[in-house]
Amino acid sequence: MKYLSGKHFVMLMILLLTLAYIHAASAQQNPKFKVIAFFTGKNDRAHISFVHEANRRMPELAEKNGFSYDSTSNWDNLNAQFLSQYQVVLFLDTRPEKPEQRAAFQKYMENGGGWIGFHFAAFALTPSAYPQNWDWYHDQFLGSGQYKSNTWRPTSAILKVEKPSSPATKGLGETFKASPNEWYRWEKDLTANPDIQILLSIDPASFPLGTGPKQHEIWHSGYYPVAWTNKKYKMLYMNMGHNDIDYENKTNKELSFTFDNEAQNQFLVNSILWLAGDKK
Repeated sequence: MKYLSGKHFVMLMILLLTLAYIHAASAQQNPKFKVIAFFTGKNDRAHISFVHEANRRMPELAEKNGFSYDSTSNWDNLNAQFLSQYQVVLFLDTRPEKPEQRAAFQKYMENGGGWIGFHFAAFALTPSAYPQNWDWYHDQFLGSGQYKSNTWRPTSAILKVEKPSSPATKGLGETFKASPNEWYRWEKDLTANPDIQILLSIDPASFPLGTGPKQHEIWHSGYYPVAWTNKKYKMLYMNMGHNDIDYENKTNKELSFTFDNEAQNQFLVNSILWLAGDKK
């Protein structure tokens, strides 16, 4: 067996690094597909923290996985011409409010576009600043209806993989521990909707979930879907997206980050790659 001389070894390493650089540069210039994230980033420090974190971390995940990532806080970009550039749309914290924006999004989804919504993107509560005034989105598309209640304070949870055969849950095992989050409960029973396929739920090992001090914000039992898809669309909603903030001591310091979780990141990347494909 022959061994490379020092000179030849250095030359080989330079060649390999050059090829790797060319490959990476090519992937950036010719991404497999494009992702666009919409956000508002104005209310609730925990949601704003998540938006800023997503816009820092998503470009890294995109580069590693061969797609491009853009973001915008201009919801008027939710129109047919702009959306035609992208294969997957993300709602990081809220939803569109103008009728023309909503109509463009519904048409995009009905024509086979991909979508992932995080945490507050599904929120609706009448009366509130985000009332339930969009039946197609909340009742048909998401299937969840209005927000019903939540856990507090933000804590991590053990999540159960309900659909191991889904491309979104590939490699996650039976359970995994999520980043700290405020967990939501919904008006409608998602298990009763034949169009909804639940992917992740709160595992009973998580109970009691929440620390209070309000007792009704601590869950001791029950079934709580955390991520699901509507089989009529290329979509996925995940409840994650609320970082822990030090409100109690009034420092407003960020105490947790959603993307500091490899299993959760894998779920997100799996989901993006799946929804960017041709099939629902």
